[in-house]
Amino acid sequence: MPKLSLTLACGPYAHTAALAADNVTLEGIDLTFLPIESPPEIFTRMLAHQAFDACEMSLSHYFRHRPQGDFPFVAIPVFPLRKFRHSFIVINRRSGITAPGDLTGRRIGVMEYSQTAAVWIRGILQDAYGVLPESIEWFTGGVNRPGHPQVLQHKPDGPVSINYIGEARTLNDMLVAGELDAVIGARLPRALGREPHVRRLFPNYREVEQEYFRATRIFPIMHTIVIREALYAQKPWIAESLFKAFVEAKRIAWDAMHDDGNTRLMLPWLADDVEEMETLCGGDPWWYGVDANRHVLEAAAGYLHRERFVAEPLDIDELFTPIVSVSE
Repeated sequence: MPKLSLTLACGPYAHTAALAADNVTLEGIDLTFLPIESPPEIFTRMLAHQAFDACEMSLSHYFRHRPQGDFPFVAIPVFPLRKFRHSFIVINRRSGITAPGDLTGRRIGVMEYSQTAAVWIRGILQDAYGVLPESIEWFTGGVNRPGHPQVLQHKPDGPVSINYIGEARTLNDMLVAGELDAVIGARLPRALGREPHVRRLFPNYREVEQEYFRATRIFPIMHTIVIREALYAQKPWIAESLFKAFVEAKRIAWDAMHDDGNTRLMLPWLADDVEEMETLCGGDPWWYGVDANRHVLEAAAGYLHRERFVAEPLDIDELFTPIVSVSE
């Protein structure tokens, strides 16, 4: 019996490299892996044209649109991109910002107000430092290049001031010029490290992010994997086939990091980094599956509800396909 031909668009991550190289056997699937560098490009092509059978997708976008019934994709509990985000708060030091609380009442830029990275940063700032999103004047647009796909822009149903900067300006240039006090989100302004008055809010971000993980056990999830719902309805078994393949690809990458003779990653102190991560996290922190990530997913969902991106609290179990063959 011939295998099902399936296209998957995803970033070229170390933990998906085995899928891209066809080094993982997928049950019943002949996979075409499309390694696309730009996540917004993947999202936009899928949302506009259903260009792939499965793809990487913004967690925030999925959580906001799936419950509304206007989103013809369903997610499997695989999370290809996770990042700590304290290091993505960049300030103009001439604005007099010396502590997180000083962001209250400021002008802050973000590529997309609704992007997952920004949701996490605002949630952390509010929970830990009392910075309310509605106290800030927000500016959206391209960080280092003008413009950004409007299909990804979304405003919550709440009292927040959001201004689009247009197709000719960048948040980076506005930060340098002092028109913005800070920039947050998934992209660092290129002025960081080049302009002396542009710096991170948390210069010791590694320590801050590690302490955040110790306190919360949260390694923030940015993206998940979605399948076209019509395809899943016809062949629900593909969810578990894909899930198991992602698990295997991650295992291969994890093992390679622990190979003393492996130089796949150009990090001279990789062994020390791996040992530090295992000590802090108790092993592999790139968890897949709903149960292993329930506290992380519920935190993200809670932020979206608090900011009135979603009208009702989200039921995490209803948002992901059930996986019964593999658990992590």
